[in-house]
Amino acid sequence: MRPFLTLHDPARAAAWYEAGLWRRDTFYTLMAGHAAARPDAPALRDGRETLSWAQLKARVDALAAEFEALGLVAGDRVSLWLSNRLHVMVAFLACAREGIACNPSLHRTYTCGEIVELVARLGSAAFVTEPGWGADRDRHDLRAMLGSLPCMKKVYDIADLPQADLPRKGRAPSRPPHDNPDTVGYLAFTSGTTGKPKCVMHSANTLLANARDLARDWSLGPDAVLLSLSPLSHHIAWVGAGQWLVSGCTFVTDDPLPGMSRLDWIAETGATYVMGVPTHAMDILQEQKRRGLDRLGVVKVFYMAGAPIPAVVAEAFVRQGITPQNIYGMTENSSHQYTHPDDSPDIWVSTCGRGGPAYEVAVFDPENDERRLGPGETGQIGGRGAALMLGYFDNQAATEQSFNRQGWFLSGDLGSLDADGNLRIEGRLKDLIIRGGHNIYPSRIEALAVSHGAIDKAAAFPVADDRLGEKVCLAILGTPDADEVLEHLAAAGLSKYDMPEWFLRMDAFPLTASGKILKRELIAMVERGEVKPEPVRYRTRKEDA
Repeated sequence: MRPFLTLHDPARAAAWYEAGLWRRDTFYTLMAGHAAARPDAPALRDGRETLSWAQLKARVDALAAEFEALGLVAGDRVSLWLSNRLHVMVAFLACAREGIACNPSLHRTYTCGEIVELVARLGSAAFVTEPGWGADRDRHDLRAMLGSLPCMKKVYDIADLPQADLPRKGRAPSRPPHDNPDTVGYLAFTSGTTGKPKCVMHSANTLLANARDLARDWSLGPDAVLLSLSPLSHHIAWVGAGQWLVSGCTFVTDDPLPGMSRLDWIAETGATYVMGVPTHAMDILQEQKRRGLDRLGVVKVFYMAGAPIPAVVAEAFVRQGITPQNIYGMTENSSHQYTHPDDSPDIWVSTCGRGGPAYEVAVFDPENDERRLGPGETGQIGGRGAALMLGYFDNQAATEQSFNRQGWFLSGDLGSLDADGNLRIEGRLKDLIIRGGHNIYPSRIEALAVSHGAIDKAAAFPVADDRLGEKVCLAILGTPDADEVLEHLAAAGLSKYDMPEWFLRMDAFPLTASGKILKRELIAMVERGEVKPEPVRYRTRKEDA
């Protein structure tokens, strides 16, 4: 076993085991249990094939045997640079069987040079990819670039992976399955919206603690069909994978056939539980409206995380009998804060709920992260508990800097708790726009903007100002002009002190690989002169007179 430096603490672990938040299950043993109990039930589906639990286990064991033959041992690392094919889950579970830490978080938008740099940081011993995947794959020999790394033993194409669908056709590993659910099994680079990405370490227990909470509180069972619209390189998909393995439902990846829309993929797969970010929801609702469809397939629950959810989006689901699952979390602590199915509609649409026992949340003074704030006060969101990561890989400084002296992980996000413990997101601490000493929260402006029927998406970001420091620029996808948008914001309740002073109408937004609007790129586009906001001013009727 190759050792990792982690935050694992035996005393805390013992308490979480006693509370049932941590258990002896690994990702592999959960999968194997479903294969034994329901071998012919559908387990995993992409746009090209569906595997039963027995077929999935056969493929996993065959690939685990490959890793064993390659000389990999527990604690080694394997990186995946793949599309949303089911091969990702097969490779992850094969790593779990052998105690290998799997790194699936390499986005398609990366260049070959960036991939080599990240893989070298991890010291990955094997790499799995597919032809043409990546931002500049057509101009580089990735296999040769990776082969020059001293750590790299083998680069696999998906065509090289074992295709055994039945146990008798596949090779079995000689070693028994790795049985320690507390070793590092998942390595995920943060999305990189600010600076150099850090690499989060999770064990089976830290990921499954949150998955158990979600599956229990939302009554997710084996008859559910869970579809992740988030790519398998993003952590939301792995929150889904945890719930899949806990519940034994069918997991569907975002891999529709060419030309098939996501709305049609939802209907085609019979998805009952859809996971994604608000951008996914907005796009699907827009297509549904355009096509005059009254109902989104047989969906019962729509999970939305990764960015504040505009109330108008959640309300659109409620009107058609779909429960919006309002989520807050990070790669570091998964989807720890979530609404519950028995919450009132107001809680669904305006908060991220109270979450579950695997993670405790508190709010701290942004100017003094040791001072805890009370209900209704806005501050930095902190947390601790069984769902928290085991630290950042090979980055002790970043790990230490992420906690206050009381041991709370500090998110960098702003929020407030109501008297019942429901969390309301106010924005990013670093996303805060400060105009002449006045704090402006972009998420509120964005949520009010998209409540306009002709605005599909919105992003509020700072534009430098010599006198005031920063002013708000509002960029939209939609048809209204600036005056109409400002009037709408005022009617919706936005203070005149928070009004945008610059306005942009965009044809498309720059997005991260996970579908979030990339505000730093919007700021850079303005600075480079690629887009030119128009100055605007909201005038009250008194001023007009």
